Amino acid sequence: MQRLYDFLRRHPTGVDGFWAVMLAAVSLLWIVEVHLDKRPGPVAAVASGVLCGVLCLASAFRRRAPEMMLLVCAGVGVLQLIADVEVNAADFAMLVLIYTCAADGARWSSWLGLGGGLIAPLIAAVRWPPEAQNDWQSVVSVFFMTIPFALAWVLGDSIRTRRAYYAQLEERAARLEREREAQAKVAVAGERARIARELHDVVAHNVSVMVVQADGAAYVLDTAPDQAKQALETISGTGRQALAEMRRLLGVLRTGEGAEGGEYVPQPGVEQLTELIEQVRGAGLPVDFKVEGDPRPLDSGVELTAYRIVQEALTNTRKHGGQNAGATVRLVYAGSELDLLIEDDGRGAGRELYEAGGADGLGHGLIGMRERVGMVGGSLDAGPRSGGGFRVSAVLPLKPGR
Repeated sequence: MQRLYDFLRRHPTGVDGFWAVMLAAVSLLWIVEVHLDKRPGPVAAVASGVLCGVLCLASAFRRRAPEMMLLVCAGVGVLQLIADVEVNAADFAMLVLIYTCAADGARWSSWLGLGGGLIAPLIAAVRWPPEAQNDWQSVVSVFFMTIPFALAWVLGDSIRTRRAYYAQLEERAARLEREREAQAKVAVAGERARIARELHDVVAHNVSVMVVQADGAAYVLDTAPDQAKQALETISGTGRQALAEMRRLLGVLRTGEGAEGGEYVPQPGVEQLTELIEQVRGAGLPVDFKVEGDPRPLDSGVELTAYRIVQEALTNTRKHGGQNAGATVRLVYAGSELDLLIEDDGRGAGRELYEAGGADGLGHGLIGMRERVGMVGGSLDAGPRSGGGFRVSAVLPLKPGR
């Protein structure tokens, strides 16, 4: 049945043509009956046949050109009045055309069909008054003859409204789907930017430590083997830490692997700042680290931002501070915010170099810091200090109730 229904929907003109043939057959029977009963002249019989045939053709092509077919039916109705062709079965095409125009045609054709359908029974009653009926019976008859035309128009208009409603729902669903795709693309772009910042911090910090330790080990390899060995151990530990963090970051990019990708280390936070400071000190940069206020649990985004800011600032100090440079790190727990202050007394570098992220101009530098701070709703102030060195100050708001 479903295949049959689909076939009929794919061939609407064929379906309408079938019903037009059935209507023509019934109209032909009416013509024969009238010819045998009243014996009209040949001209009247031919006129009846032609008008009925035109009405049947109009019903066959109603979906191809509903407005034009409605006008054809209206013209046939006028000719019926002139040629004195009484109401017959072929006039059923007018009901079909009224429904079609109300459902698919232009609005003017819909209203024209409704108006014509409402006055057609009255005109027919005046042109061919029924026998053996008084005035009251004629009025009732006209009223009941008007109801089918009105119902045909109401049904067609309801179909039009329902189709418009479904089309609106489909358009809304398509728009929501496009919005979801756009949001997904934005989320992917944001995640890629986050991973890029993370990779920048991991590579910039750990690789710079490894380079410094490798240079130191090569310098003292012959004169102080113990120091060279210690430097190599620092390089090994730093490399493992970098690999662990990169494995965690790259694991985000994996799809369809589930738990096969292994366990990833958690994101670093303020508790790992002590290890970071010790690592930097081992790389040859003296750092004075102090924590003020009452430590408390922080949001994971705030913890990661604080860690990366300290890491980036100390990495830039090693890059640009020069020899004999030192740094201070202050972590202050205030009432509703976390204050960070990182300063160094090295020879420093211009703001442009820090904005570029290094001498190679290929990193993120302060731009990445500002993006991180902006993501948690904080503020960042960074620039050269008076008297030499560089200063980075960040204020990270804490969530209420934390």
